[in-house]
Amino acid sequence: MILFPAIDLKDGQCVRLKLGEMDQATVFNDDPAAQARAFQDQGFAYLHIVDLNGAFEGRPVNGAAVDAILGALTIPAQLGGGIRDLATIESWLAKGISRVILGTIAVRNPDLVKQACREFPGRIAVGIDAKGGKVAVEGWAESSELTAIDLASRFEDAGVSAIIYTDIERDGILKGLNLPATAQLASSTSIPVIASGGLASIDDVRNLLRAEYAMLEGAITGRALYDGRIDAAEALALLSGAQ
Repeated sequence: MILFPAIDLKDGQCVRLKLGEMDQATVFNDDPAAQARAFQDQGFAYLHIVDLNGAFEGRPVNGAAVDAILGALTIPAQLGGGIRDLATIESWLAKGISRVILGTIAVRNPDLVKQACREFPGRIAVGIDAKGGKVAVEGWAESSELTAIDLASRFEDAGVSAIIYTDIERDGILKGLNLPATAQLASSTSIPVIASGGLASIDDVRNLLRAEYAMLEGAITGRALYDGRIDAAEALALLSGAQ
């Protein structure tokens, strides 16, 4: 079970949004590379990065910040936000990103995701962001008619390395992970699923260890880690003790 600390980038700074609203951003650190080093020093084994501006604009925007993060790390990092074509995927992987996360394009052009999986095996993840059970795209600004399970089924045999499932209605408000919905998705697909959105306390980390959630690959933590609601050492010790 992997706990992924999140660095969400807006205008070159580490922020957390509430419910995916760009005008509801709280800045936690204006030095993303220093934040990445801090997470690595705390013992985290894998970093989760989102280019928030990129997600809304449909192209990479916070490239300089991501480059600085990569220069500060020895642990792997996955990146999502504004990655909509093979050239961008290839560019990020060449720069040192271990895994790219494709969200909007997974809805708009699933064939491109499948092609990326063939060209870059093991290095393509799909981000499924849901609101009211339906998948949202374009930085969560638009809703689709697809359910999360419908979208996941498109990639069942494509070679996707992981699905990051975010409950938008919980993201950034410390309401707790939507583990039942995440587990339902995980049980519908053979692709490993990572929970995201709302992780609020050490109790959420403990809940990840319950038998009914054992199929999950891990969870992403953001605001609760930044504001001290979760102690990194305690959370990592809890998860390592369960291995």
